[in-house]
Amino acid sequence: MPREYIRQNPTAFQRRPHLTKDDAWIREFLKTVKVGHIATSVDGQAFINPTTFWYDEAHHQIVFHSNIAGRIRSNIERNPKVCLEASVLGQMLPSNVALEFSLQYRSVIVFGAARLVTDTDEARRLLYGLIGKYFSELKAGQQYREITEKELRATSVYAIQVEEWSGKENWEERADQSDEWQPLEEKWFEYYRKNP
Repeated sequence: MPREYIRQNPTAFQRRPHLTKDDAWIREFLKTVKVGHIATSVDGQAFINPTTFWYDEAHHQIVFHSNIAGRIRSNIERNPKVCLEASVLGQMLPSNVALEFSLQYRSVIVFGAARLVTDTDEARRLLYGLIGKYFSELKAGQQYREITEKELRATSVYAIQVEEWSGKENWEERADQSDEWQPLEEKWFEYYRKNP
């Protein structure tokens, strides 16, 4: 019988709890993973957008930016409840049983409320944090021009206050196999190791 998910927190009932990672792992993962996907929902319609992002650990929030106008801003103004997904994929994991085919992955889902950052000093700080995640060797005022007021007016900076999150990792060398069927030939494991 299926579980009842209505009125449960979004991270309740992890299907494979042995893959669940702790808060320290999630923090480190968010510091390095390159792309996230922001999910919004308005009037029963879901939307998802890829984005760069920064985990502002000191304030336990996810920072990203988008155009001054557009779907993301419109959606967040109407419904600030969002989630972010970020993942890294490894090799494909074949099996001799259809339901055991898998792949290596590391992933985090973050749930929270997004707010538009309107204070220019805060927006500037958050944008520098975002740039620093991806280009830590380059410094404002040295290798690139400092953020201008005009640039701040041309972008929307958002902060998602983290309410809940979950992290998972499945980095097994092989998917589960069954002894009720002929073993998968070794050449297939080697093939998918070389062709992720």
